[in-house]
Amino acid sequence: MKKLIGLQGNDQGHWVGDGFPVRTLFFYQDLGKQMSPFLMLDYAGPAEFPSTTERKGVGSHPHRGFEAVTIVYEGEVAHRDSTGQGGVIGPGDVQWMTAGSGILHEEFHSEKFAKNGGTLNMVQLWVNLPANLKMTKPGYQAILDKQIPVIDLHNGAGQARIIAGKLNGQQGPAHTFTPMNVVDLKLNQGSMSIPVPEGWNASLVVLKGAVEAGNGVVAKDAQMLVFTNQGQDIQVNVLEDSIALLLSGEPIDEPIVGYGPFVMNSKEEISQAIQDFNGGSFGRISQ
Repeated sequence: MKKLIGLQGNDQGHWVGDGFPVRTLFFYQDLGKQMSPFLMLDYAGPAEFPSTTERKGVGSHPHRGFEAVTIVYEGEVAHRDSTGQGGVIGPGDVQWMTAGSGILHEEFHSEKFAKNGGTLNMVQLWVNLPANLKMTKPGYQAILDKQIPVIDLHNGAGQARIIAGKLNGQQGPAHTFTPMNVVDLKLNQGSMSIPVPEGWNASLVVLKGAVEAGNGVVAKDAQMLVFTNQGQDIQVNVLEDSIALLLSGEPIDEPIVGYGPFVMNSKEEISQAIQDFNGGSFGRISQ
């Protein structure tokens, strides 16, 4: 069984653009080794937005060297990028964007959501790419709720939506560059074991509810339990019905050097990313 490293959370929020009030629950500068291959998680919401005719969100900006994964629980987000991809994702949908060698994208509340108003509740996760794939071709995967397999957990423990990786023989639809599991969980009250391979980092992000680790540490809304990579599986006690996100994966044992929207392996690569972006090589978003 994997041992608990500790409890992680952040009650200090900030805005991304004018449409996403987020709390950064972890960041690679603090937990890069323990969370690898994951770099960052922003929890946006739950937040109420009134009806408006304004376009709220964040405009065109670059990324290089990693992937950005957006999981929507409530509300709608409209995406466009310099690969020509885009669309609207709503409750249960996922967008998995590979920045790779360089991408420009924008994210706004959908026109329908802005007009009607309502609750926005979503997660954005940054996933690292290994050094030999950081300059891979940019891409975009639009994964609809109906494409994500849902399985019942053993002994009535709840349900799992497998976004990426494999759980109990079911494979998620997301293509990943390194082995990982990203699993959306609805957990019922009671004790349970969650499968995680030996050698993989693992964390359980509690979006809503209360989940206790083996030594009595409890993660509540917008907190996460971080485990060692030694041992197999994690054991938790779900104190009340909860919504959580399992993040587990094979660590990428390489240097992490980041600057704003770029995550590479050296300062020289960061300088090159800035130069390439300023030179226009990331393309443009078609109007």
